[in-house]
Amino acid sequence: MKATCFDGKNMIYDDNYPDPKPGEVLVRVNLAGICGTDLEILDGYMAYDGVLGHEFVGTVEKSENSNLIGKRVVGEINAGCGICKSCEIGMARHCPNRTVLGILKRDGAFAEFLSLPEKNLHVIPDSISDEQAVFVEPLAAAFEIKEQVALQPQWSVAVVGDGRLAQLIIQVLKLTCPNLTCFGRHASKLESLVNTGIKIKIGIESSDEQSFDLVVEATGSNSGFPDTMKLIKPRGTVILKSTIASRENLDLTPTIVNEITLIGSRCGLFKPAIDALATRLVSVDSMIDSTFPLEKFSDAIEHAKKPNTLKVFLKP
Repeated sequence: MKATCFDGKNMIYDDNYPDPKPGEVLVRVNLAGICGTDLEILDGYMAYDGVLGHEFVGTVEKSENSNLIGKRVVGEINAGCGICKSCEIGMARHCPNRTVLGILKRDGAFAEFLSLPEKNLHVIPDSISDEQAVFVEPLAAAFEIKEQVALQPQWSVAVVGDGRLAQLIIQVLKLTCPNLTCFGRHASKLESLVNTGIKIKIGIESSDEQSFDLVVEATGSNSGFPDTMKLIKPRGTVILKSTIASRENLDLTPTIVNEITLIGSRCGLFKPAIDALATRLVSVDSMIDSTFPLEKFSDAIEHAKKPNTLKVFLKP
C-alpha cells in the first residue's frame, strides 16, 4: 500500500509499504488530518517511528462483522491490551500496554489503509462530511474537559491559544460558560471567532491577570504555560492540553503559591463529538484549510507548520 513512513528523522513516501496485519478491522483511509501532535512527533516527541496520523475517516474494507463492511468510520486511537486493570475498568486510554494510532507502536492514517479493533470504531452518519469527520478525534479531546471538570456557567473562562484544538475547545466550553475569552497571537485565526460572541485578545493586559476561574492551555508551545499562570485566579483550575517535544523546564512555583489545580487532559469519548457535529452544535467548516495528495506529504507538512494555517488534510 501507499504510505508515508517516519524513520525517526525523516518522512519517506513508500508505495510498497506493508499492509496492516490481519486480525483487526481493515479501513481504507478516505481522509486524514495533520495535527499539532504529528508536528511535535517530527520534532522528537514520543520517539516514534512508523506511519503518522491519528485523525481520520475511512471506509471499512474487511471485518468479521459483515454489518461494518462499506461503512464510513472514525476510530478511537488508543488500543488497550484488554486484560490489565485499566482495561477492566474501561480505561483503555491509560492501559500501560496500549498502542496508539500513529503515536505509539501502531501505524497510523497517513496511508491507504489502517487497522483498529472493532470496538474502537464509530460509524459516521451521512450528515457529516469526510472533512468534518476528521475533526471527531480532536473534538472528542475538547469534550473531555467537560468530563473532567464540573463547569459552572458563572465562571470566567479563558482559552490560551488560537489554533485548531483551541478553537474546538472554545466552541465546547461556550455551551456551558458564556463568559469566555480567547487569548491568541494570530489575527487571521481569530477572525473565525469574531461572530461567536466570545472576547478575543492578542496579548495579556495587566487587567487580565489572575481574573479567570478556569484557564485552558492549548497553544502547543512552551510559552503557553507562563501565560496561563498569569491569567488564573488563586485556587483556580488549569487544564493542560499541549503535548510538546521540547524539554524546556517550566517554573511550577506559582502553582504552589497560588494553590492552583492542574489537570492534564488528553483523549475523549467520541459519541459527544459525533453528536455535536451531526446536530451542528459545533461547526468546523471555517477551520478547513486545504487538502494534499499523500504523495505531496512534504508540502502538506510545511503548510501545516505555518502560523496562520488551520486544518490540513492528506488524501491517499
